[in-house]
Amino acid sequence: MPSPDLAAVRFDDVAAHHPDPAFPRFHPRPAQGWINDPNGVSFINGRYHVFFQYNPDSARHHRIAWGHVSSADLVRWEEHPVALRPQHGGPDEYGCWTGVVTDDGGVPTAAYSGVRGDGGHSQVVIARGSEDLVHWEQTGHVAASMPDDGQVTAVRDPFIFRFNGKRYAMQGAGLANGHAALLLYTVEDMSDWKYQGIWLTSENPVASEFTPAEIWECPQLVRVPDASAAAGDSGTWLMMFSLWLSGDAHEHANGVGHLIGSLTEHPETGLPVFTPRGGGKSDHGRDFYAPQVAALEDRALLWGWANEGPGRDGRRGRSQDEIDTAGWAGVLTFPRELSVVDGALAVSPAPEIDAYRGRLAASQAAGTVQLPPFAEALVTAGGGTDAGGGTDAGGGDTAVELVLVGDGARQTVFSGTIEPGEELRVFVDASLVEVYRAGSVATTLRAYPAAGEEWQLLLPAGATAEVWELGQPS
Repeated sequence: MPSPDLAAVRFDDVAAHHPDPAFPRFHPRPAQGWINDPNGVSFINGRYHVFFQYNPDSARHHRIAWGHVSSADLVRWEEHPVALRPQHGGPDEYGCWTGVVTDDGGVPTAAYSGVRGDGGHSQVVIARGSEDLVHWEQTGHVAASMPDDGQVTAVRDPFIFRFNGKRYAMQGAGLANGHAALLLYTVEDMSDWKYQGIWLTSENPVASEFTPAEIWECPQLVRVPDASAAAGDSGTWLMMFSLWLSGDAHEHANGVGHLIGSLTEHPETGLPVFTPRGGGKSDHGRDFYAPQVAALEDRALLWGWANEGPGRDGRRGRSQDEIDTAGWAGVLTFPRELSVVDGALAVSPAPEIDAYRGRLAASQAAGTVQLPPFAEALVTAGGGTDAGGGTDAGGGDTAVELVLVGDGARQTVFSGTIEPGEELRVFVDASLVEVYRAGSVATTLRAYPAAGEEWQLLLPAGATAEVWELGQPS
């Protein structure tokens, strides 16, 4: 029997009893405290593990630890005790920042950015975990320090990848010339990373177009399924960055971007070479940042962070006083599957999320459609024929809108076009909205219904919606 302080807590119990109507019921997080970047996303010993930046003591970004949730099926989640904490006098005394978890010879191992003091440079700190990833030993071992390279002015957020049977790591960085960069390491020994130099920068013309930043935060590099790949090809390489600019203050105006390309081995050094050929925005919402991707045997799964905020793009937000009163801040997205379709990134909710479909609230609904406060709507565009059997001759409105309505006021939360044959999946979980367009990237938004307000979908002519109330599977 685990001791009471180490016993797992079922998230659906936490959500069901939470007093704040804006608190999500289907996106696991602790009942109180600040959370941000997902970390250590992994599938080890039959369970999915998602760690995250966490301040259990307040709803503010300070003295960051690692929280931890896990699931066997991506549907039923359990919250575990805090995994990593800042160690007094250690290399992470100011915070255990973003990092990854990997299986190192059968031992779950975390590699994360540790900062000794406010304003200090981060170092890669190693911690070893138990088989169930609940108990962690923090010895303060540093595997990589700030490189002795005058061009590098900032470094953070280690990520580990494998290529041609070898293990490598990279970190996001900022350079003295104002450009963002990736630093490359060889990792034969997890406790001793070997710096190989600046690997890629935002001076690259493709990177400059699609991933402009002063620092590339939370860098990711995974191979994802490609619908157009030749038989036997295991996929296309995807790089993803959170695009940091000075003065961001958690607003992250540049959002998250990605590059699609190839990974080859340099004929002389044997080191990997990434060659980008395209890219784009990784999410169309203003409330999405710091995603992490787990490269699994047959798919790549992503989680991202949706921040609270003062109200972006005209949406009603929450003030810092309101956030402090609520006692919590930050949500993680649904797990998302990544693929490449026709040379572009496609993002869809993991199929397991279908298990949350409960009561069918509406079928073949048209026009203005009322949504439950926790809902999924599958919107299908008509083939040029309106819901009454007539024909939309073209040039008409093709916008789907998600709005909050109450007391004679209307707030538009999402608006996007839908073309004949297209589908949109719209999820509402209290204050978190996720919209998925088949063959494209998602849109992540936060909005806070006031007392008496309801969610409505406004559909163009010819479009219909199936609506389910979200519920925990029995």
